[in-house]
Amino acid sequence: MQTLKLKPKPKHRPFCFSVKGHVKMLRLALTVTSMTFFIIAQAPEPYIVITGFEVTIIFFFIILYMLRLDRLIDCLFWPLLDIINSLVTAVFLIIISVLAMMPETTTFTVLGGVFGLLAAVCCMADGALIYRKLLFNPSGPYQKSAIHDKI
Repeated sequence: MQTLKLKPKPKHRPFCFSVKGHVKMLRLALTVTSMTFFIIAQAPEPYIVITGFEVTIIFFFIILYMLRLDRLIDCLFWPLLDIINSLVTAVFLIIISVLAMMPETTTFTVLGGVFGLLAAVCCMADGALIYRKLLFNPSGPYQKSAIHDKI
């Protein structure tokens, strides 16, 4: 008679305490700081609009992962959307930050550009973390397990 060994269900780590959560919250804080400096400096409107739009999207993804809605709404492949968002955000923030640090700008605009570049680095790190999870753990929560794994 063969005995079945039950595997204990791994304890789920809340998103706020994961590395991905810390990077995403740092990214949000840096983008908000950059937007605040742009607002204080009365920088050109595209700088403020793009950083404000990115703050909204980052906040959306944080709420999505905190409430675990990515598991409930499974008609979309959330990791891929998150990676695409990270890459597009990094490109936009690099362009805005380089333009903000041109020689004829104020100190606050330059500070907004510096924080924008730091946020772009966090965007790339965030995208790399998600890509690594998909690459090295394809049988994670985003892929259903095979039938022979259940036995």
